[in-house]
Amino acid sequence: MSLGLLGKKLGMTRLFDEESQSMIPVTVIEVGGNEIVQTKTVEKDGYSAVQVGYDDKKEFRVGKPALGHFKKHGASPKYKVQEFRFAEGEEVPAEHPGAALFEAGQWIDVIGTTKGRGFQGAVKRHGFGGLKQTHGSMMHRRTGAIAAGSTPGRVWKNQKMPGHMGTDRRTVQNLKVVAVRAEDNVILVSGAVPGHKGAYVTVRPAKKKTA
Repeated sequence: MSLGLLGKKLGMTRLFDEESQSMIPVTVIEVGGNEIVQTKTVEKDGYSAVQVGYDDKKEFRVGKPALGHFKKHGASPKYKVQEFRFAEGEEVPAEHPGAALFEAGQWIDVIGTTKGRGFQGAVKRHGFGGLKQTHGSMMHRRTGAIAAGSTPGRVWKNQKMPGHMGTDRRTVQNLKVVAVRAEDNVILVSGAVPGHKGAYVTVRPAKKKTA
């Protein structure tokens, strides 16, 4: 993995694409304030990496161990900290370039946490079709049978059933950077990314698509 950045989803809008002469949906990600908290080396730590912090946090909101870590490396406390590893021989930057790390037309992966939906039934959670709607049926949106009586005589592991939905870590791959506005510390990405407005996301160069 090479250097990525941390950001905050601001919401969605649309841009006019000159090439296709159409409107395209984009997600606006704020990426200002990325700071390298710690640099790890092969000699000292056994691998090469940088620890990136994002979004300043007041000292009284930080525990003593974490506060000591930030002060040891001369960085201000952050809400979000993530490590990015580098391959052997790959150049490790001294400072984080922020929005300038990416350029328009580049392919990226975005990692985030999906919106929480609370406790949901099988129709919404798993896309079940539901049962009869008429003829006296009372089973409209119920799950239905979950196993046979004699064989197997139990419920299989991972059976799709009602339960908590959302707040899952998800990676959306191969999104295109439509525009980079370094002066505003934002990047505009084609399509949707996981999470609510204000949610933290991780942006990295695409692993599967480069051109």
